[in-house]
Amino acid sequence: MSDLAQRLGRRFARFTTNVVVARPALWRLLRPLMRVQFDRLAPHWTAMRSQDAFAALDMGLQALPSEPQQVLDLGTGTGLAAFAVARRFPAAEVVGTDIAEEMLAQARAATPPELAERVRFEAADGARLPFADGSFELVVLANMIPFFDELERVVAAGGHVLFSFSAGPETPIWVPSGRLRDELGRRGFADFADFQAEPATALLARKREAR
Repeated sequence: MSDLAQRLGRRFARFTTNVVVARPALWRLLRPLMRVQFDRLAPHWTAMRSQDAFAALDMGLQALPSEPQQVLDLGTGTGLAAFAVARRFPAAEVVGTDIAEEMLAQARAATPPELAERVRFEAADGARLPFADGSFELVVLANMIPFFDELERVVAAGGHVLFSFSAGPETPIWVPSGRLRDELGRRGFADFADFQAEPATALLARKREAR
């Protein structure tokens, strides 16, 4: 893939992120273009990740007070974050979702045999997930556009959401920590914790228990 194509792709990803976070209804117009872009990136995606891309995410996982049993990795790409979660929590069942079928094909092909019984991949849109309310004790978003209403819906009471950006503010798909805190706080999340492992950043939040 040419340098020009990569630069244009990064700019489009940042543009889409900013638009969708501000106006989620516009996702239905931008989704087809994002799907095409990430289908094209799929064969190169894993090679494009740096060795420390998930360092901040791992710090967030270590900070969880208990081991989650059901985990969702939104925008899983080639499954790297899903595999990291499954290795960190040997009893967890992890489902990775993505809109790009080529990404999912790469993820399935790359699944280590020792994780095959606990990690699966499904095509799903983060704006309308095919899961029941409160299905997951942990939802992970590594370089993924957040759809806050769906996060509120699928995270179980007392569960956590963990955002990770592999290049911090330079990540094409990036949302500032303050915006994440504001959106999540309005939806019943608290106990925010930031993590940084240059250049990666992460934010962990807990969904309050129902009263």
